[in-house]
Amino acid sequence: MKLWIQGARPRTLPAALVPVAVGTAAAAPDVVWWRAAVALVVAVALQVGVNYANDYSDGIRGTDANRVGPARLVGGGAVAPAAVRRAAFGAFGVAAAAGLVLAIAVAPWLIAVGLACIVAAWYYTGGKRPYGYAGFGEVAVFVFFGLVATAGTAFVQTEELTGLAVAASVPVGLLASALLVANNLRDVPQDQAAGKRTLAVRLGDQGTGWLYTTLVAAAFAVVGVLGIARSWAPLTLAALGIALPAVGLALSRAPKAPLLNHTALLHLVFGTLFTITLAVSA
Repeated sequence: MKLWIQGARPRTLPAALVPVAVGTAAAAPDVVWWRAAVALVVAVALQVGVNYANDYSDGIRGTDANRVGPARLVGGGAVAPAAVRRAAFGAFGVAAAAGLVLAIAVAPWLIAVGLACIVAAWYYTGGKRPYGYAGFGEVAVFVFFGLVATAGTAFVQTEELTGLAVAASVPVGLLASALLVANNLRDVPQDQAAGKRTLAVRLGDQGTGWLYTTLVAAAFAVVGVLGIARSWAPLTLAALGIALPAVGLALSRAPKAPLLNHTALLHLVFGTLFTITLAVSA
């Protein structure tokens, strides 16, 4: 059980929790709590599924043979690849079942959105030409863990796509992308050796540091603009206390391994403050 929990990468779960929380706050005061809860099940199941899928695909390719971060289930030889693949599709099945409930309650076309999410999750590192190996991972994360997850959560409750929900999804997606950038920056040496051409590999340390800085700065800029319409929006700027040291680390020559934890904390604190902001100013 401990191995499977570790393989699910619980530290990445805020990437699923934050968009649902922000999307629900953007739907206030028309929150439908059972739909928010089901949306959370979808998001968490997809996150766990993509983590197991990445473990499986990277493991059988040998990408995880010499990891800098925590050992993986397949790459570390702890669990049979077939078992990890079954776990991935089991998690996707949970997400699909919960998503079907929302589609029946709200709009049948949401089934297509859910299918797109699962396909994107699998082919990030799976298949013959995984797009994560070609440098498109950050774009996919922005779309699915930002726009789709956040605006989608608001939509299933209000049954309309509001400008606020779309605007709120942008900084969430930007910081989710920054999480992936931090992860890939740490993994540059092993990714280069494995032929994995992530953006971090393509841009190098300095270029990736500036990409990270741009993503974080843009997230705060969007919140600043939202502050014109939402008087409590500046509350989210308190997260700058975490963002500035993280940006400093990304631009420095220091080892980048701690950047992932700093960014995960930034994403969680930013998301929490942003959720409060949207809820109290509804």
